[in-house]
Amino acid sequence: MKSFLLAFVLLALASSFASAFDPSPLQDFCVAIDEPKNAVFVNGKFCKDPKLAKAGDFYFSVKMPGDTNNPVGSNVSAVNVDQIPGLNTLGISAARIDFAPYGQNPPHTHPRATEILVVLEGTLLVGFVTSNPNNTLISKVLNKGDVFVFPIGLVHFQFNIGKTNALAFAGLSSQNPGVITIADAVFGSNPPINPDFLAKAFMLDVKVVKDLQAKF
Repeated sequence: MKSFLLAFVLLALASSFASAFDPSPLQDFCVAIDEPKNAVFVNGKFCKDPKLAKAGDFYFSVKMPGDTNNPVGSNVSAVNVDQIPGLNTLGISAARIDFAPYGQNPPHTHPRATEILVVLEGTLLVGFVTSNPNNTLISKVLNKGDVFVFPIGLVHFQFNIGKTNALAFAGLSSQNPGVITIADAVFGSNPPINPDFLAKAFMLDVKVVKDLQAKF
């Protein structure tokens, strides 16, 4: 009986500790305020009365190819809570990724989601880099029907190494996974990061950094 009571108490304590943790954020940040009338953000979105839900709340089409006529030669068609309101609180989203020949989805991260990618057409070189201090590149060439996983928060990429178009679909473990494209964030921030600082960080000439910033 004592063992049962001890186990029950430990389980209760464990449950209370687990429920004490904050839920994962669904935006970059949420600044606390004392006056509710000025609140503009919640961790997720407000919910519609379930009685008013309709099929359109759970539907979106990505059957049309995205426009890959751009400098990187790819197009990501996001399918998150902004496209499908019914995804709210469900912790999942998706994306269609179209690639022109030799197009790429440049190095980027999803701060709030793990990604699983399946190739439907073409051949992709994909990979991710582990965190400091190892910075190990883990990569593989994927063909039609192959699946690859990119762990949450790690820098990753996809590159079409074929002479034809490629198509992939991705599933992500958040209704709002977020995306940070490394080059855009570093060289295209607004306002710009001090070029002298970036020159030292990347061991580049300041003129090279300024040229890169001008491109973004």
